[in-house]
Amino acid sequence: MDKAPLSKSLLLVPSAISILLTLLFQHYQKFFAYNLQAVKEDFQIWRLVCGRTICLDLKDTFCSSLLIYNFRIFERRYGSRKFSSFLLGAWMLSALFDLLLVEITQYMFGITINSLPSGFLGPVFALFVPFYFSIPRVQVTQVLGHFSITNKSLVYILGLQLLTSGSYIWILALSGLLSGICYNSSILKVHQILRVPRWVAKIFSWTLEPVFSSSEPTNEVRVGMGATVDIQRQQRMELLDRQIMMSQVAQMRRQRQQQGGMINWNRLFPPLRHRHNANYQDHRPSEQGIPPPTEVSEEQVARLMEMGFSRGDALEALRASNNDLNVATNFLLQH
Repeated sequence: MDKAPLSKSLLLVPSAISILLTLLFQHYQKFFAYNLQAVKEDFQIWRLVCGRTICLDLKDTFCSSLLIYNFRIFERRYGSRKFSSFLLGAWMLSALFDLLLVEITQYMFGITINSLPSGFLGPVFALFVPFYFSIPRVQVTQVLGHFSITNKSLVYILGLQLLTSGSYIWILALSGLLSGICYNSSILKVHQILRVPRWVAKIFSWTLEPVFSSSEPTNEVRVGMGATVDIQRQQRMELLDRQIMMSQVAQMRRQRQQQGGMINWNRLFPPLRHRHNANYQDHRPSEQGIPPPTEVSEEQVARLMEMGFSRGDALEALRASNNDLNVATNFLLQH
């Protein structure tokens, strides 16, 4: 489930075919055109399969590939079978919505649309529905002090770029969003009807997973799966910081064992102990102005002791830093 073989196959195979059709086999592009007139008049149903799978525009191929790469988190979270069932349901529903929206456009505005942009675009736009509702929004930065940049902004920008790449691609986008809403909200129990059978999922698991799966890294500690790439990167950075801190702690323990004895906290924290004392002057507080000892959290003491510090050093550091765990840890590591 963590290897996302279906996403990799959707990312590599259609992109490779699209590049080959554009560069080497241009005379075969007519078989992958999404020609609605041929579907309605000549009953060429196979055009629905070919025209709604392979992109003939490299810009659409690039944007849809990047979106599929970002949406692979759904396959990792829910499994390949549920992910493929969603794509199948969205693909079939969006095909119906395509025909319906074309007829509505012709009836209301008198615009005859004979063909639409080809490619696996309907299910890609449908994936924006679960992406909007189920992926948490994490602010990364702000632009001009008012506009927030989140971990989802890049995906929305790619979707906007894909939306503006063609004249009638808005029909595909609208049909994809409608199909995603129908499938995600379980309207008319669509998710129970349009789903991949278990035996089909096993067949594709036996065939696709050995080809498109990658082995787990052996020299890296696994971290929890984040909602997006930015969250995963942040988790890896936190893990790296934790490993660096633990190595520094181990080094400090070795140095302290060689020196023998505890740290002189009166030398390290003379002003920090009484930084909130109004009567403190010239680093010589009077006996009446000395505040009562700060109550130390046993949980924070335990966390410092897990890093390898003694209980006495942990207590002194937390008291001297007014129970600030970060300040106490930094002083324990630096001295």
